[in-house]
Amino acid sequence: MESKQTTNTAPAAGAKAPMLRIRDLEVYYGAIHALKGLSLDVNEGEIVTLIGANGAGKSTTLRTISGLLAPKSGSIEFEGTSIAGCGAHDIVRAGLSQVPEGRRIFADMTVLENLELGAFIRSDRDGIARDMDMVFTRFPRLKERLSQQAGTLSGGEQQMLAMGRALMSRPRLLLLDEPSMGLAPLLIKEIFSIIVDINRAGTTILLVEQNANMALSIAHRAYVLETGRITLSGAASTLAASEDVRRAYLGG
Repeated sequence: MESKQTTNTAPAAGAKAPMLRIRDLEVYYGAIHALKGLSLDVNEGEIVTLIGANGAGKSTTLRTISGLLAPKSGSIEFEGTSIAGCGAHDIVRAGLSQVPEGRRIFADMTVLENLELGAFIRSDRDGIARDMDMVFTRFPRLKERLSQQAGTLSGGEQQMLAMGRALMSRPRLLLLDEPSMGLAPLLIKEIFSIIVDINRAGTTILLVEQNANMALSIAHRAYVLETGRITLSGAASTLAASEDVRRAYLGG
């Protein structure tokens, strides 16, 4: 697929700088060159999706942003401050939280304990209580299972718990890694509807998703990642209509 990346190096005069700004990111797993000069922007209030085949580097991108992987070179700025190389807990404190691939809930802990751990950086008890109520409003099944061990939840309920746990840190930018993985079609629709609601309530979202059709249907903008490089970027509706994208990722 021909490269058509259109990431700007600076905002236009008078325009607000991106909430998340990544430039020339190089990441290795040992001798494997996983990300090769990756650059992307996420503006405040957007849903931006990153699509691509398995092994393209999508999860690596999120793990590097979250501080779980250290880049060899390149820059990552969140709200104008460099976070490249910062510890994961410091990045959560800065206002960025990730829902990891595979949920990674604490299976032996209860639903309530998982949610409380999501608020570990906070000490505002009233705010935590309000956000807990917000999570229960968004995911009513979690309230019904507060004292249940998280590992006994269904796959869909575990995804809801992972999202609720991340929201308890009150992130300004939420990273979502494959939220539809292993879920039935009706649950996928429900999860994506909740993602849209979270965004409309004021949380900016960077979404990695194998289900490219669903991702492009809710995103404002999109990037296509191939073997560690961004090859296409633009409005999600434009990419959804692209013949190259349809053939490669949308089954068209």
